[in-house]
Amino acid sequence: MSVPAPPAPSDVGQRLLAIRARMDNAARAAGRDPASVALVAVSKFHPAEAVRQAIAAGQHVFGENRVQEAAAKFPALRAATPALRLHLIGGLQTNKAREAVRIADMIESLDRPVLADALDRAAQAEGRLPDLLVEVNTGDEPQKFGVPREQADSFIRTCRQRFGASLRGLMCIPPAGQDPVPHFQLLRAMAHEHSLSVLSMGMSADFEQAIAQGATLVRVGSAIFGPRPATEPPATQPGA
Repeated sequence: MSVPAPPAPSDVGQRLLAIRARMDNAARAAGRDPASVALVAVSKFHPAEAVRQAIAAGQHVFGENRVQEAAAKFPALRAATPALRLHLIGGLQTNKAREAVRIADMIESLDRPVLADALDRAAQAEGRLPDLLVEVNTGDEPQKFGVPREQADSFIRTCRQRFGASLRGLMCIPPAGQDPVPHFQLLRAMAHEHSLSVLSMGMSADFEQAIAQGATLVRVGSAIFGPRPATEPPATQPGA
């Protein structure tokens, strides 16, 4: 009796394989173990079916920007794939803190004291606390989320005292159109100063540079899932 051939990789699966190969090559070029860098597949605005295709290709860590979208998309996916891990990577409203604490394995966008307060209260109410990253606005861009550079050290120290080992590291999004390397270097120096081991930096356009500068998490979306759908959820809806 013949054994049926395995299904061909989907487009998402093929792109995942290509990204992983590039990550491995970048790590080796930097003298690093490829296993020291994890991929966060950013599935925001893409349907659950695209996530299922990524899971079928062996991807288990996903990033979402909006709490409401993640809450609608991921419970069924997690039920089918218990190893799945969900990172919330977008700016987080305080009124979404409890839902974020309930559903996320990591929140990468802790960036202000009022949010720290909300997450603390939510963790006590839910009886769980996800891993946390402080988001640093390395370019001090007024339109972006993230704690300003001059406030970052003090805020990191306060969060370490408050959240202990649950504060795992730092995240940044360098300014568009600028060389990202100085921003990655700044974040790495901050993490070293505070003895934090997780560095979430690098996206589709610059993840190889981020790996060269010490990234332990890279967040890749469009290079895996393709362009965002033409119609995205409006920014004003709950969970934005």
